[in-house]
Amino acid sequence: MAAELILKYFPELTEEQQRQFEMLDALYRDWNAKINVISRKDIDQLYEHHVLHSLAIAKTIRFRPGTQILDFGTGGGFPGIPLAILFPDCQFKLIDGTGKKIRVAQEVSNAIGLKNCHPEHLRGEDEKGKYDFVVSRAVMPLPDLVKIVKKNISKTQQNALPNGIICLKGGDLQAETRPFHKIVETTDISTFFQEEWFKEKHVIYLPC
Repeated sequence: MAAELILKYFPELTEEQQRQFEMLDALYRDWNAKINVISRKDIDQLYEHHVLHSLAIAKTIRFRPGTQILDFGTGGGFPGIPLAILFPDCQFKLIDGTGKKIRVAQEVSNAIGLKNCHPEHLRGEDEKGKYDFVVSRAVMPLPDLVKIVKKNISKTQQNALPNGIICLKGGDLQAETRPFHKIVETTDISTFFQEEWFKEKHVIYLPC
């Protein structure tokens, strides 16, 4: 089963978490047939290209219970839904400016019984809440993202890493990380996961 890929790197999953991960395949196939949130050719690679990719953030930081996380530009629920499964004691708000995509995130979240995941149709500029971390997956260049979400980073610290932004990105990032070169941390995802697809994919952490 494709969900075994998740277990390979996160062997401590509870039975409930394994069940939730396994349910994602049928749910996303069903919703993707109605509302295209994942490219048609990519749906067969859901666990590698979307679920495990999202969980690279969990190899960078283990969020402590009570951590508040904002998923900016979540689309159909990535990276927020996989992270919400992995960290049931943390709270995740998922926002996106496209209502159809947020509906998919909401329906999937409801179907697998996530209590800590709160999708909302909202633009980042209109989000007023405070969070320990903002996560996102290749939504926009880092300087643009910082301008929008810096206001949402809480000053109260409760994790091993200082509060900030954690992004999943691919390719050459020199230009967009240059303004933050003294504090930004870039980690190759291939140091966590051995699959070929993760080469030239990165986790970027920027304390704010």
